[in-house]
Amino acid sequence: MKYIYILPFLLTVFFSTTIKAQEFNIQALDLQTAIDVAMENNLNLQRSQVNLATQEANLIGNQGQRIPTFTTGGSTGYRWGRSINPVTNLFENNRIGNINLVANSNLTLFAGQQITNSIKQNQTDIEVAKYNVLATENNITLNVINLFINVVFAKEQLNIAQNQLATTKEQLAVTTKLVEAGSLPLANKLDIQAQNATNELEVINAANNLRIAKLNLAQSMQIPFDSRLDVITPDLDPENYGLTQKEVDEIFEIALEMMPEIKAAQLGIESAEYGVKIARGGFMPTLGVGASAFSNYIDQFFMGERPDFRTQVRNNFSNSANIQLNIPILSNFRNRANIQRARLQKRLSEIQEEETRNQLRQDIESAYTNAYASRQSYEASQIRVSSLEEAFRIAQQRFDAGAINFADYQLAQNNYFNSKADLVTAKYTYIFRVKVLDFYLGNPLKL
Repeated sequence: MKYIYILPFLLTVFFSTTIKAQEFNIQALDLQTAIDVAMENNLNLQRSQVNLATQEANLIGNQGQRIPTFTTGGSTGYRWGRSINPVTNLFENNRIGNINLVANSNLTLFAGQQITNSIKQNQTDIEVAKYNVLATENNITLNVINLFINVVFAKEQLNIAQNQLATTKEQLAVTTKLVEAGSLPLANKLDIQAQNATNELEVINAANNLRIAKLNLAQSMQIPFDSRLDVITPDLDPENYGLTQKEVDEIFEIALEMMPEIKAAQLGIESAEYGVKIARGGFMPTLGVGASAFSNYIDQFFMGERPDFRTQVRNNFSNSANIQLNIPILSNFRNRANIQRARLQKRLSEIQEEETRNQLRQDIESAYTNAYASRQSYEASQIRVSSLEEAFRIAQQRFDAGAINFADYQLAQNNYFNSKADLVTAKYTYIFRVKVLDFYLGNPLKL
């Protein structure tokens, strides 16, 4: 019977342990998941989104200037000393209690097109903010792709270092047996042991580089770093990433039509033009209408009677309407200064737009040159690996046969594995630079 009670307890412990392990299990991330997480957590993107919401709030406020304002309220209090009794309209020296009710409404009919231009400027600023959000998203995506590729690259570098270490260990085992049998001198074994230690250090360095690459990726996603973080290695065949046949000028013209930072800079000039119009409106007259209503209650007796609250409010009710016209004649040069500042702001926007265009062209020129150079480096690295692989195979056979010394064998081995590492570097450099060119051409940012 005791086993009947023990079994449920063991099952509970087992399943609870399994659940905890699952909670802390770090799944391997694919590229799209990494981008989505970075988008969700990136503070620069959130700041851009908040700025967009702020511009939308500003638009609501400026649109509201086209509708009338309406306020209502009341006050109550007492007066002492000599004052006019509102009931008798005579001076008295009494305490007078009163309740005042008031309502006001005003509407601007004309303000030198300042309201209209402010609304148009806000609408333009909203478009600018939207393009800034898109530009931030593009930057995040490019950065995550680069860091994601770095993790994949670091994993392959670690694999190469481990393979080199495994090859050296095999050779060490063979050489140890030959030394023990008296076929080879002890110096051969010591040389391979030194090479084995060197390869172990290279594995440690490659593992540290992989950890740093994972850390950089985790930080770009704004998540706590966990050493168990891993990525799903996509099938990255450089032959599937062809270089565009378009020249720099063609790519630049395409990018001008679609890059959000260019559109934001162009709209920035348009917004500044509305700012100049708003400043000019300060020299124009403003015309508005207003209306008000007033009533009150007094706690004084007249001819032995004091009407109740409703009666007094009804009897004392009055209203008014007015038209206001303001013509600016002298404003201490404020309007002139506003126009000058607005024009300077427009000039700054024009400079910003030109800087953005120049920066885009320079980025495309660099990306274009780097992509073609990395393609040539990758092709040359393939030939180099193929040649050194055969050279290493022959050197290994000759070393096993005793035809060459360990120094020559070690040189052939290092050359081969270094060429493989260089090929991996050239491969991922080429793939990323092709993706950068694709980005300027408007192609999807996917591996």
